[in-house]
Amino acid sequence: MSNERVASVRRDTKETQIQLSLNLDGSGLCDLQTGLPFFEHMLTQVARHGLVDLTIDAKGDLEIDAHHTVEDVGIVLGQALNKIVGDKKGICRYGYAYVPLDEALSRAVIDISGRPGLEYRVDYVRSRIGDFDVDLLREFFHGFVNHAQVTLHLDNLRGDNAHHQAETLFKAFGRALRMAVALDPRMAGQIPSTKGSL
Repeated sequence: MSNERVASVRRDTKETQIQLSLNLDGSGLCDLQTGLPFFEHMLTQVARHGLVDLTIDAKGDLEIDAHHTVEDVGIVLGQALNKIVGDKKGICRYGYAYVPLDEALSRAVIDISGRPGLEYRVDYVRSRIGDFDVDLLREFFHGFVNHAQVTLHLDNLRGDNAHHQAETLFKAFGRALRMAVALDPRMAGQIPSTKGSL
């Protein structure tokens, strides 16, 4: 892991063309061009509450639907994180957060473990937020964990408004990620595992 914790990833397929840059030691700045305003609103929560800088330029086959774009943004975000943390020396590894928004409450717990896994427990009160299909949010996180090689538990504990449910989920994810990638000076040069590798 270099001292400058930044990475850029490009993904070109017949379905999407995505350029993403991630700075883990940012200030919450983001520049997002995906063609999906609600999705960008969610990603902005990750940047702001995770204190990461995030730039995404994504062009996808939105004339079909948003599935490929949302999933592939998750993939490249995961690839960027995996590239930055490298051997994971010095990071805290684990992170968690509870975030409320009015009646809604969500929890995120992350382990930068080298083992991809997603536990996603969200029962949305409706299937669409505006014209955005909430099923795609799971696809985003699934793409992310597979390529970041992290274990991620996401639970919406309560909520009567689908927008609030989703927003608390993304805010909690950003806060948990911020905690997990933080550098612990007591772990300098050490891998946070008794196995000696992650």
